[in-house]
Amino acid sequence: MSAFSNFLLTLLLFVTLFPTPRLCYINPATTRAQQNTTETSAYRTYIVLVDPPRSTAGEDDHRRWHESFLLGSCAGESGKLRLLHSYTQVFSGFAARLIVAELDAVAKKPGFVRSFPERTLKLMTTHTPEFLGLKNGTGFWSNVGYGKGVIVELLDTGIYAAHPSFHDHDVPPPPSWWKGSCKMVGCNNKLIGAKSLVGGEDCDDTAGHGTHTSSIVAWNFVPGASYHGIGTGTAAGIAPRAHIAMYKVCKNTGCDDSAILAGLDAAIKDGVDILSLSLGFSKGVRFDQDPIAIGAFSAISKGILVVCAAGNGGPTSGFLGNDAPWLLTVAAGSVDRSFRAEEGKPSSKSYPLIFSEKFRYCEYDEDSVIAGKIIVCENMPEKNQYYKIPQLMLAGVVLFNNEINGYTIDLLDYNSRVVQVTEADGAIHTYYVSSSASNSVAAITYNNTLLGIRPSPVVASLSSRGPSTIDAGVLKPDILALNILAAWPREMGSTSEPYNIISGTSMATPHVSGVAALIKSTHPTWSPAAIKSAILTTTDIVDSTGGPILDHLYRKASAYDTGSGHVNPTRAADPGLVYDLSITDYAGYICWLLVVTMAWQPSCTTQA
Repeated sequence: MSAFSNFLLTLLLFVTLFPTPRLCYINPATTRAQQNTTETSAYRTYIVLVDPPRSTAGEDDHRRWHESFLLGSCAGESGKLRLLHSYTQVFSGFAARLIVAELDAVAKKPGFVRSFPERTLKLMTTHTPEFLGLKNGTGFWSNVGYGKGVIVELLDTGIYAAHPSFHDHDVPPPPSWWKGSCKMVGCNNKLIGAKSLVGGEDCDDTAGHGTHTSSIVAWNFVPGASYHGIGTGTAAGIAPRAHIAMYKVCKNTGCDDSAILAGLDAAIKDGVDILSLSLGFSKGVRFDQDPIAIGAFSAISKGILVVCAAGNGGPTSGFLGNDAPWLLTVAAGSVDRSFRAEEGKPSSKSYPLIFSEKFRYCEYDEDSVIAGKIIVCENMPEKNQYYKIPQLMLAGVVLFNNEINGYTIDLLDYNSRVVQVTEADGAIHTYYVSSSASNSVAAITYNNTLLGIRPSPVVASLSSRGPSTIDAGVLKPDILALNILAAWPREMGSTSEPYNIISGTSMATPHVSGVAALIKSTHPTWSPAAIKSAILTTTDIVDSTGGPILDHLYRKASAYDTGSGHVNPTRAADPGLVYDLSITDYAGYICWLLVVTMAWQPSCTTQA
């Protein structure tokens, strides 16, 4: 990047992060008030922004500079013990555990700029490539080399390196610009980077989420993949020859700001091409308070495309995260595949079928009432059904959607006794049970996979909708992608299967990251904005029936549901025309946003 562009990046980060001009006195009491801290003696993690040291300073010099803010400010401990992360690429700053009095002391030191408290972000939780027009050995997928030479980094819960999806057959060594390292057993030319930025934890995936998302991006070809016999086929990621780097920034309970920023910082240093983040806030956060927006801006300035989940806050409008315009924000839709369990009057083994308004949400107290029966109840995740249902002594469960979810089903791994159906099918079941009194019986037959389901795609009910609450003038989400079957740690949960089927914008996001990798492989000199433009201007705006894409209630979906449309990799690789954006364009936008939308007033007391 030129010196002029570096200057603009510094200026933009300054304007975005600091609501007062640089040569102004920052009142520590005011800074503390911004933290919304109620307990003055409780330790918590703060992210602290400071002036950078001299321009020739190395990594060790930066760390010592950051530690100097803590020396003498932290009673009874050295600054080294409190410093969690030192940031040099996303901005100049650090993360540290402090009480409010210590933060006040840090804020009084020369070079301090601003601080904000750490928050915890949420995780946004075989046939898919063919649905996207990608077929092994033929056409576009083969012509672009399956994403060879591109490095995709994921910030997630870690990875199960021993999974067969991550073998490196036909994957070349990483490119010469790769500077990262792999700190776990099982790394190869496919999995070239792994590190944990979560204190006290290794890179292993104990949640399953990181293994799932990374395999969707770039798992290598694996024949015979299935989940309990359904979804059988040759599994592959969207860019099966691309390289993967997994930086663990999340625990099972969520993802802390400080670790995410450390992951973004490391990605810039290590030389990745694409960043994939299936995590975020459940609603838009001001860009100056959003670590993903801040860190991603620095990544974009270094030529790294950042792909993020829109969130699982649907179908209510406005519950959308990751809405900064330099991010590629992904919504979730369905694929043309259905995993069927045929249920009806049996010719062999049958079970009583029961439904009770009193226990509409499966809240049965005694197993004796329902043991050996198939029960019908409404899907209500907040009732903790996911944990309770597998413990009941049942022959089966028919779990039907509530009115909000309509025709889209958010798949969960209950176990093989549970069938999930739409709201309309639920109404048929409850009517049958009510009208048949004590004579209603049923049997369930599993392991039936149907392809070519129409209409598809359909916007998932869980997928977060726009408009952005930060700036409704920027259309978000950007694009629609899919939920899918993908890799899973074999030792986890209720299944010993190496694959799992789960739903969420977490699963849609790596599909688009994989498409971006294919385009980057084909057009290695394209900027992040050019790749984003290619993807957004070549989407499908109709479904498999030729009609408009529908929402979860089978109504015409709006642009706040789908963004520009459903991703189409083949067309995106040859868009004909791309619209590029530079750092200066984003700088102008943010200055306008701060002055006009946020009513920013550049006034303060000048330091004497």
